[in-house]
Amino acid sequence: MRVIAIHLLNDYSGSPKVLKQLLTGWAKRDIELHLYTCSGREGFLSGLPHVEYHFYWYRFMKNPLLRLLFLVSSQFLLAFKLLLSLKKNDVVYINTVLPFGAAIAGKIRGNKVIYHVHETSVKPIVFKKFLFRVLNLFADEVVYVSDYLANSEPVNVRKAVIYNVLEEDFVKRAMANKNSHKDEKIVLMICSLKSYKGVDEFLKLALTNSGYLFKLVVNASFLEIEHYFKDVKLPENLIIYPTQTDTHPFYCEASIVLNLSDPKFWIETFGLTILEAMSYGLPTIVPPVGGVTELVTEEKNGYLVESKRIDQISNKLKELFENKELYKYMSSNAFERSKQYSLESFEKQSTEILFQ
Repeated sequence: MRVIAIHLLNDYSGSPKVLKQLLTGWAKRDIELHLYTCSGREGFLSGLPHVEYHFYWYRFMKNPLLRLLFLVSSQFLLAFKLLLSLKKNDVVYINTVLPFGAAIAGKIRGNKVIYHVHETSVKPIVFKKFLFRVLNLFADEVVYVSDYLANSEPVNVRKAVIYNVLEEDFVKRAMANKNSHKDEKIVLMICSLKSYKGVDEFLKLALTNSGYLFKLVVNASFLEIEHYFKDVKLPENLIIYPTQTDTHPFYCEASIVLNLSDPKFWIETFGLTILEAMSYGLPTIVPPVGGVTELVTEEKNGYLVESKRIDQISNKLKELFENKELYKYMSSNAFERSKQYSLESFEKQSTEILFQ
């Protein structure tokens, strides 16, 4: 059996990171692995051992109409490549709902087709309906990253929930560098450089809380950061960093980690950065909806607050920074909660799905 893994845009975001973990786990079981992704990009899927790479054309465009046109074109190219290369017993494993060309090709060739669904916020809504229609027609099984996502995007095929987990090396480094003594009051957020991810709210929090240091790590270049904030005067207590391949130094020095996604435009279906923060024993503040609520329990290892409520979030920050016993309690609970997401279980579940 071969696993033919499909991903559209390789970068340093959550979905390619999860696929990297899947491929690493399957490689331990001597499964022949092939990865189809777009060329010319560096990310978590770059240079993986025991994986044979196949590249197809795709270019991300900021213009929505061009982006849709390029995506559809890329899927015709992908489907054509797969129709020529798929073998009878291959398993086509599609990461995210976007590479719909792989599902069509897999169905035509009679292969088992599995989707790994990470997101629900696909725009425009007509395109989202099309993508899930393709999924319903051609998938044999769907893997969701949280119960929330499984319930909000139900399908008519067999489904499973496999929670995201942290890589073994990440956990080891977190254990070695976890530091309960913080010299500075640092508030950290790691996200894409998008307004719906709460970047503007993070800026407002920095302006409102001049006594704390705010660090924002975005999946973007220096030029993209400059363009986004070109007409904005940034406060002195806010530092913005471009794409980072190593986030450990940021978690190690941080005191609190935030996720400020706006549920009106983007609902977090899991929240991998929150799990990473918890492995460092860091309390978190997250939106009160979505898969991230399966990680954070109110007043136990963090808080559930809407991102627009700047005053309320500021109060929670003050409470955690000034009440050392509360901080210690939440820090301990956050670390214990992170241990429930086992890499061993993740690899076992994902392998069983291939052979069902």
